[in-house]
Amino acid sequence: MSEQSELSESQLQDLKSRMKLISEADPEQFHNEFSLKRYLRAFKTADSAFQAILKTNKWKKEYGVDALNLDHPTVKKNLDANKARVLKHRDMHGRPVIYIPAKNHNANDRDIEELTKFIVYCLEEACKKCFEEVIDNLCIVFDLKNFGLSCMDYQMIKNLIWLLSKHYPERLGVCLIINSPTIFSGCWTVIRAWLDEKTAGKVTFVNSEADLCSYLIPDILPTDI
Repeated sequence: MSEQSELSESQLQDLKSRMKLISEADPEQFHNEFSLKRYLRAFKTADSAFQAILKTNKWKKEYGVDALNLDHPTVKKNLDANKARVLKHRDMHGRPVIYIPAKNHNANDRDIEELTKFIVYCLEEACKKCFEEVIDNLCIVFDLKNFGLSCMDYQMIKNLIWLLSKHYPERLGVCLIINSPTIFSGCWTVIRAWLDEKTAGKVTFVNSEADLCSYLIPDILPTDI
């Protein structure tokens, strides 16, 4: 066993011990081993991972994540507006897929708080669909068909990046950008600057149906929204 893997194993055991004490006192604090490993990979040390988990647990409670369901007015409103959808089918690696059609977004006509709550709902629903023993991350598809500059919601993208880094660490497996028009290249330059190297490496521009087939079966993508 390498020194690094020994360190990781000792860090994992340390994190498990800390979380056991916390979750025995308050079962709502519980995270399974897959989750602990994700936080440890993202935050590097048991101490940093532990603090991050506590912050996530506090945020989820204060943000009302458990109440974000199909009956929640914000969720229903954004689903009806086809802002995003968690697909029934998975990608080629078995990842749940969140599909986001850019054409249905207008940065000048939205409530950012409501939209962020809806994105959290989508992340939660997708995470619930993970077969963690096999693969525990997600595929996010941004479809830029009929994209215009009014569709470019920088604040929403910033919020998504923040959510993935702070409260859904290591959940992004791949982000596919399909049907990208030339006009988007300037937008991407801005967004790319916000991403660390690891996250940026998960973003793939798919330029043909043949390329898309190596990630997912095109037929699973909605044609009705």
